[in-house]
Amino acid sequence: MSTHLITGASSGIGSALAAALHDRGDELVLLARNDERAAQLSARFPGATTLIGDLERPESLAASLEGRIPTALDYLLHVAGVVDLGPVSSLPVDVWRRTLDVNLVAPAELTRLALPALRAASGRVVFVNSGAGLAASPDWTAYAASKFGLRAVADALRAEERAAGVRVTSVYPGRTATPMQQKVHEQEGVEYDEAEWIRPESVVAAILTALDLPRDADLTDVRVRPGA
Repeated sequence: MSTHLITGASSGIGSALAAALHDRGDELVLLARNDERAAQLSARFPGATTLIGDLERPESLAASLEGRIPTALDYLLHVAGVVDLGPVSSLPVDVWRRTLDVNLVAPAELTRLALPALRAASGRVVFVNSGAGLAASPDWTAYAASKFGLRAVADALRAEERAAGVRVTSVYPGRTATPMQQKVHEQEGVEYDEAEWIRPESVVAAILTALDLPRDADLTDVRVRPGA
């Protein structure tokens, strides 16, 4: 039985991933931003451990998680994220800060805090990135910048931790039928039809492939695109 620390388990890809791992009997450690969300996660995933940590305040994670991360951790799965669209000409500083804190700085800090446990288990870090982490489009400036940065973190971490046995995978989903995608459509002013986009469970299938791959091989970068 493997132990997984997951962010973003409340909805979308993170929720589908937690459900898949819970169904196969793995041990879940779920990061929630407050007590209410932690209670919801505990009710949905009986037996899971919940930790409180605010990704919008990465500087607070060390204190809030001190002594709470398992001593051996097989997988650290970064799935949480935020998106606010807008061109450079109109994006305020607070949007930049929130986007970079949640999507980039917090994953880097959480990884730093979890590295001793990951090294102990020869574990794997999975960054659920985005197609926006490979190519930036108009109005996606802050989000794409955060995801480009996350790709850099993953690539550097992979080289830094190879000798310690820690593996690193970046997953780049295209548009996926999640509450975040619905919010994006609202910001774009277009109708949202979840049937047009990748199902979260399909992205999860790609993530599980990376997790379950024998150690004689490795998946470092996985791109998932709509099939239609």
